[in-house]
Amino acid sequence: MRINQFKNFISARPVPLFLIFCSIVLSGCQTIAPIPEEEEWQFIPRHEFTIAGEQTMIGQLAQSEVIADESLPVIAREFGLGFDEITRANPDLDPWIPEPTAAVNLPLRFILPDAPKQGIVLNIAAKRMFYFPGKTVTKVLTYPVGIGREGWETPTGKTKIVSKKARPSWTVPESVLKEHAKKGDKLPKVVPAGENNPLGLYALRLGFQSYLIHGTNKPYGVGMEVSHGCIRLYPEDVEQLFNQTSVGTPVRVVDQPFLTAWDNHELFLQAYQPVHKSDSATRKLIKALMTRLQKIESQSGRAINWDVVDKALQRLDGVPVAILADTQPDKGFSASIKAKRIAAFSVKPVQEPSSPGAWRLLVAWFNDPQQARRLASMLNHQGPPIPSSAVYSEQGYPVVAGPFKSKAEARQAAKRIAMDFELAAELIKPDDDLNATYKQAKMSGSRKWDI
Repeated sequence: MRINQFKNFISARPVPLFLIFCSIVLSGCQTIAPIPEEEEWQFIPRHEFTIAGEQTMIGQLAQSEVIADESLPVIAREFGLGFDEITRANPDLDPWIPEPTAAVNLPLRFILPDAPKQGIVLNIAAKRMFYFPGKTVTKVLTYPVGIGREGWETPTGKTKIVSKKARPSWTVPESVLKEHAKKGDKLPKVVPAGENNPLGLYALRLGFQSYLIHGTNKPYGVGMEVSHGCIRLYPEDVEQLFNQTSVGTPVRVVDQPFLTAWDNHELFLQAYQPVHKSDSATRKLIKALMTRLQKIESQSGRAINWDVVDKALQRLDGVPVAILADTQPDKGFSASIKAKRIAAFSVKPVQEPSSPGAWRLLVAWFNDPQQARRLASMLNHQGPPIPSSAVYSEQGYPVVAGPFKSKAEARQAAKRIAMDFELAAELIKPDDDLNATYKQAKMSGSRKWDI
C-alpha cells in the first residue's frame, strides 16, 4: 500500500505504529544463519503448546537480543510473532534499525479466544490463529497472521476449509485489478505460481466466498492489516498448517480485543487495539469488559486492581497482565527468561555495487545517516526484495538500490518504489558516477533531494 506521509516514516524517531498500519506490505530475502549458543539462554516454544482441561492461557514472556544488522521484523519471524505484536511490545526500539545488543521483548504468552477448541480459531483483534488438531484437545498450534485492511475487512463467523492447493495461481478479483490500475499498476488477470504470486506456495480455500488462508511472497507484512481480506501466514507456517489440516476442517473467525483468563489462581487481562472500530464501538467493547470484570470480582470474592486495568487499556499492546489487587506487582518482561536463538531469518544490508555493467537506482539523498539506513532496511524487506544500501558520500548519505541485471529490471523496481514510497528514483547507468547523477537530478528541480 502507499505511504502518504513518507517524511514521518524517515524521522529520527521510531516509526509510529499508526503509520505502519498504512504502510507497504513488507518482504525480503531470507537466509538461515546460525546463532551462537548462550549457556544461560533457554529454548522456549514458539508455535506448539500442550494444553489440558479448561486451560486458556499458553506460553510465556521472554526477551532476546538484537544482532548486528537485524530488524524487529526478522526477530519476530524467528519467534513466531507478527509485526504489530513485536513493535507494540518494544515501543522504544526502531523497528528497522534497532541498536545491536538491545533487549527485545517477546510477547509469547497468549490467552485463547473464547470459542470452542475445534479446528482453526482466528482472533482478528490479536491477528493470531490457533489450530487445535484432532478430536481430543491436548495441544494447540498458534501462528501470527496478516488480515484485511480497512475497506477489505476479513469476515467473521463459522466456515470450513473447502479445498487445498499447493503452488496456487492467483485469479485476480476485478476489484483488485481496478485498484491497481488506478495506481498505474496493470495486473494480469491470472498470476502464476512463483515469487510474484502474493498467495505464496500454499492456499486453503474457505467457505467464505473468495477468501483464503494462504502464504505470501511478502512475509514481513504478517501481523498487519494489509490484505484484501484473506488471511496470510509466514511461508514456513502455512506449509505446516497445510500439511496438518484437511478439507472439512472447521474454521471460526472471531474478533475479541479484550481477553481474560485464570492461570494458577491469578486473573489476567490481554488487551489488543480494536481493529477497524469506531470510537463509539470501542467504548461499547470497553464497557462490556468492565461489566465482565465486575462480575468476576463479585463471583470470585477477590478485588481487581482497576489502575492496572486502566493502564492495560491505555497501552493496548497485547501483553497479558495480572490484574487482581492481592497479586504481586506484575514485573512483565523484566522477569522473563532469555530466549535461546536457534536460527535467524537474515535480511542483510546490500553493499553498494561496484561491478561494471550494473544498473542502479538513486532512491533518496539524506543529510542523516540513520534516515538513510532506515529506508534501505525497509527496501530490503520488500517482497520481492529491492536490494538497497545506505552509502557515504561527501555530500550526504544516498540510498542506492541495485544492482540490477538490466535497465528493464531497474525500471520495474523504480515503479514499485514510486507506488509504495512515493519516491521518484533516478536511474544510474552502468559506470555512471553517483554524485553526478545526484547533481543532475537536483538541478532538474523535479523533487527535493536533501531530506
